Amino acid sequence: MVMTHFPRLRQLLLLQPKFLSSQPRILRSPSPLIRTPTFRRSLMGSSSSFSSSSSKLLFRQLFEKESSTFTYLLADVSHPDKPALLIDPVDKTVDRDLNLINELGLKLIYAMNTHVHADHVTGTGLLKTKLPGVKSVISKASGSKADMFLEPGDKVSIGDLYLEVRATPGHTAGCVTYVTGEEADQPQPRMAFTGDAVLIRGCGRTDFQGGSSDQLYESVHSQIFTLPADTLIYPAHDYKGFEVSTVGEEMQHNPRLTKDKETFKTIMSNLDLSYPKMIDVAVPANMVCGLQDVPSQAN
Repeated sequence: MVMTHFPRLRQLLLLQPKFLSSQPRILRSPSPLIRTPTFRRSLMGSSSSFSSSSSKLLFRQLFEKESSTFTYLLADVSHPDKPALLIDPVDKTVDRDLNLINELGLKLIYAMNTHVHADHVTGTGLLKTKLPGVKSVISKASGSKADMFLEPGDKVSIGDLYLEVRATPGHTAGCVTYVTGEEADQPQPRMAFTGDAVLIRGCGRTDFQGGSSDQLYESVHSQIFTLPADTLIYPAHDYKGFEVSTVGEEMQHNPRLTKDKETFKTIMSNLDLSYPKMIDVAVPANMVCGLQDVPSQAN
């Protein structure tokens, strides 16, 4: 597996994924747009069976310094097409991302957002103009415009790898967390791309965009802190030089989310944060996924 280095020894686990021997749970899908094995076959052109190779996941963590945003690249390099997806791309680093994708010989299928961001303009629109065929993806609850809308329990697949969609509203009303599969043939330990719901030793603010500290607390404790303790947490941002954490670490050391709900709500209501400098530009743009409407010849 190809990936950048991390400062913590814990990340060496990613280089030698372990495979679980227990039977996987049946993941429920509601009745929305995106299904499970059928979705994999129809949109990815791949079999719903999985390879047990531990080297099929290519993973890169990329950083945009102005907004301190992480973008994540995942691909199934064991599949003939090397299908890939990006999570939370930024408009200013689209060319960097595309150059890397081209160098690695990947085929970008999806450009996904964890939520409607207020601190930067998403790169999904530019990706669609520069790479025809790429589909923009966001939660249905976001109210944003996109090619595909996700609901809780949906699965987004690239080759034989998939991400499960978990609703984690609270920072915004439409936040979701993308989690790698629990089955033995999926990369282990699991990976959770939490957006702004859980940051490393923190969490996203809840005072705008339909945010709710009560809802965020419930989301994190029911949808993220119920994952295995060794699940790797990859947030949308970091402002202190961290790159990755785990569910177990955040359950023990997160200074906000370790508190009881009422204490958490008090903390969040007294943050006294400044008005986001990009919000008046970013939110309107991100409600249409950056540059959502592209010329017909690019579709």
